[in-house]
Amino acid sequence: MKVWPVLGVVLLQVFLLSAHWFIFQTLVTFLPFSPYGERNLAIALFALGVSFVVAALLGFYYSNLLVEFVYRFAATWLGMLNFIFWASCLCWIVRAAFVATHCDTLLARERIAKILFGLAILVSFYGMLNARRIRKRRLSITLPGLPASWRNRTALLITDMHLGNVNGAGFARRIVGIARRLDPHIIFIAGDLFDGSKADPDRIAHPLFALAPPFGVYFSGGNHEDFGDREQYEAALMRGGVHVLHNRRVDVDGLQVVGVSYADSTHPMQLRSFLESLHLNGGPASVLLNHVPSRLPIVETAGVTLQLSGHTHGGQIFPFTWITRRAFGKFTYGLHSYGRLQVLTSSGVGTWGPPMRVGTAPEVLLITFT
Repeated sequence: MKVWPVLGVVLLQVFLLSAHWFIFQTLVTFLPFSPYGERNLAIALFALGVSFVVAALLGFYYSNLLVEFVYRFAATWLGMLNFIFWASCLCWIVRAAFVATHCDTLLARERIAKILFGLAILVSFYGMLNARRIRKRRLSITLPGLPASWRNRTALLITDMHLGNVNGAGFARRIVGIARRLDPHIIFIAGDLFDGSKADPDRIAHPLFALAPPFGVYFSGGNHEDFGDREQYEAALMRGGVHVLHNRRVDVDGLQVVGVSYADSTHPMQLRSFLESLHLNGGPASVLLNHVPSRLPIVETAGVTLQLSGHTHGGQIFPFTWITRRAFGKFTYGLHSYGRLQVLTSSGVGTWGPPMRVGTAPEVLLITFT
């Protein structure tokens, strides 16, 4: 067994338990609890503190209704934990201000906690509702070297569906309904179609197999496919008629469509070697499905015209929106240029972990080529 994944799980669990301990200390300081109530609160928060790691590990090895329920519950709590943690921080900050102005009373503490924890719960519910409201965004992209046959044709970009224990076959059916209404000429799926869980890919992805745009559906994997059984996922997609581009290039009526594996996209030498072998410079327009919006100097030098990415979720929920922006800069979201290369990053249509979005929106992107 590799050391790093185990160490990562241990560190995550320590962090989560520490956050729950902090929340416990805040609650018993700001709200009235009996000794019996404090004991029950401690037991409940400890159980919640280990719930996500336990549920995630179960999801990697088992697939059944009980595991789905446990994972959804734990993932929802993980999202609520984020906002309750920040509410706890604010409680102490406000209390410090009250102490400085000699206004710190038991009644004042209780009111502070009820207001801030109430807001945290409301924001959590908003995040769950917002995550289910999929936006349909449209944009036009001008590509140098675009074959005349592709002018005014449309492509639908779908990323980060995360099919698994939270988003199942029902979610896939919703995406299919949206895709049919938008009626694109081609569909690109740029990674993290699956969440990496043990869930049966043939079952949860089956609705997608009904998609039949004139020029096909093309998929390239992301990091979550590598978390699970990537070959099993890809085999299921190929049985369903999806074109899997695992370090492959195909010519689609004159448009060069390329897909790079997540593993190779993270290694500069392997990515450079693969892209240079395609001799894209000076050729017709090319579209690269590359899950992560990174290694852009290599992609630009290789002559790629347009890179389609996801991965970031735009940060999904605050404050990770800020952290993601720090990591990826302007390429966190939207259409931007890097030299001759254009990079389009979607915030994704699904969620990972908490089924919530605060500060971002789930989306599919309908691109018109000009």
